[in-house]
Amino acid sequence: MDMPSLGSASLVRQLGRWRGEDSSEAAYRQLARALRLLILDGRIGIGVRLPGERELAQALGLSRTTLAGAYNQLRDDGYLVSRQGSGSVTRIPGSRMAPAEPEEGGESNNILDWTSAALPAPESLWHAYEDALHQLPAWLGGMGYEALGIPRLRQAIADDYARRGCPTRPEQIMVTSGAQHGFALIQRLLAGPGDRVVVDHPTYHNALTAIRRSNCVPVPVGLPGTGWDIDAFSAAFRQTGPRFAYVIADFHNPTGRCMDVAARQALVDIAERTRTPLVVDETMADISLDQDAPPPVAVHDRAGTNVISLGSASKRFWGGLRIGWIRADEQMIASLGRIRVTLDLATPVMEQLATAALLQSDAGAQERRAMLIARRDRLVALLGAHLPHWHVPVPPGGMSLWVEMPRPEASALAAMAQGEGVRIAPGPRFGLDGAFERFVRLPFTLPEDRLEAAVERLAAVDARLHRRMPRAADEAVWALEADRVI
Repeated sequence: MDMPSLGSASLVRQLGRWRGEDSSEAAYRQLARALRLLILDGRIGIGVRLPGERELAQALGLSRTTLAGAYNQLRDDGYLVSRQGSGSVTRIPGSRMAPAEPEEGGESNNILDWTSAALPAPESLWHAYEDALHQLPAWLGGMGYEALGIPRLRQAIADDYARRGCPTRPEQIMVTSGAQHGFALIQRLLAGPGDRVVVDHPTYHNALTAIRRSNCVPVPVGLPGTGWDIDAFSAAFRQTGPRFAYVIADFHNPTGRCMDVAARQALVDIAERTRTPLVVDETMADISLDQDAPPPVAVHDRAGTNVISLGSASKRFWGGLRIGWIRADEQMIASLGRIRVTLDLATPVMEQLATAALLQSDAGAQERRAMLIARRDRLVALLGAHLPHWHVPVPPGGMSLWVEMPRPEASALAAMAQGEGVRIAPGPRFGLDGAFERFVRLPFTLPEDRLEAAVERLAAVDARLHRRMPRAADEAVWALEADRVI
């Protein structure tokens, strides 16, 4: 795939009135400053080829000498790099290179994507699909639209809850196309524009995005050094009157911590008293490493109507399955089913049959656990060796480290890391209003050799970040660029 280019007409429109009429400053400096601002605020992306000097000079009505002076200023400041045959390409100061050109059919092999906490498919997945293929003929005579999910999978999910200590009937289960789909259905049922939704803070970034895109108002409850602040949840429920609360109790994303039994009971008690539905994200519940998760939060729901649980096959088996589920009381499941038919009719039968087979056997669970422990411990050791000034708590489960840096510069680090060939997720992705600039989330799902390469690249970026921070860039600008590159 070719490197993206920006035409001179488009660039002239973006520049607008870049030249100050009364300014005595040289024209090339004014133009360089205007172009730099377009790069920093994301209107010109990183790795974009700018028009040639002669072409842009004609479009702007400038001499080629003036245009060359502006480009040279940008090169000196680190915002442009020239390549033979590629022209002038935008970049971020402090990186050794412009982002590598993507190859045909995907991104460059030089780019190491360290933003996703997910594993490749296990060997057992193939056998699960073989089993599903044998089961499929029984479904081919019907329409294949099962809004609540096929009975076999609903039973398998209910049995899995029972195994975890939470007796469940199949009628309490609705199968969805992933946990994110389930969350969208719940939000559509419980909340509308302007309604408040309490969240633990930090939290899963896609949930935050879904809340805000629905024009709801997220109300953050900060996580203390350890555990959850139940008193703060109580105050938020009483003072803000939320339509529901979204909580990740099992190997929390991104911190990896796990809510203990006492806190689960207390949280449900508070929710009952304030009549606040609890939406509990359990997508990480089975990703235990040093300890198993306690029984589901729903165990403490005496009325059986206050806790709505979200599960998924994506982390436990494979993201490509796109199978999730909701556990709730039967009346809510029926209400969610009525909403669903207005959006999509059902989840694919083949994937449901395969997931049922996986849940009933879960072959390879111990191997997956041992592999994740080895990768987690290797990543902790690498960070200790290459970035000893970072604080690296070791989570008891999940797939990521929530690493604290000495200074609030996560967005700058993420933006500059793109130039080093590695993408990371800075802390502000998991919070509101620019919070968590001292944190980065680093998954340990990559193979160990790639973890080593990623840490080495990140350490190099960290060193350059402290040698040279662009004077023109503030935290908001870096946050915009970090969000763009990941």
